[in-house]
Amino acid sequence: MPIRCEIVSQDRMVYQGNADMVLLPGSEGEMGILPNHAPLLTTLKFGVVKVRAQGQEEFFTVAGGVAEVQPDIVTVLADAAENVKEIDVARAEAARKRAEEMLAKGPPADTDAYLKVEAALRKSTLRLDAVKRFRRGATKPARITEESK
Repeated sequence: MPIRCEIVSQDRMVYQGNADMVLLPGSEGEMGILPNHAPLLTTLKFGVVKVRAQGQEEFFTVAGGVAEVQPDIVTVLADAAENVKEIDVARAEAARKRAEEMLAKGPPADTDAYLKVEAALRKSTLRLDAVKRFRRGATKPARITEESK
């Protein structure tokens, strides 16, 4: 008996379907969720959600959020989420380059602006790393920085 999995970002339903297992990047470490799992609520760190269904795996980047687990459903409410197959590598590279250039100029005077640039760098690095690790035929390797670890 599979477990239902729904991954939702702020603007759209990214994935919905049945799964044999869901791996979540919890704030305290990676968690494997199987059908009939005990209920729990957890925060998510920047990472990759892995959904296994009928011998196939799908991968989704999530940039924070929360996950609710019930015995028959896993609901991921992500700040930002994307199927690794859909990541535009050139756009992610450009975003990372812009963020690195902004940080190289020195930290912005405004703390909120600095945190926004830092988050953009983390997100773009996550996306590029996910493409490198999980997409077949990825041509351009991502650079791993201390922020993405």
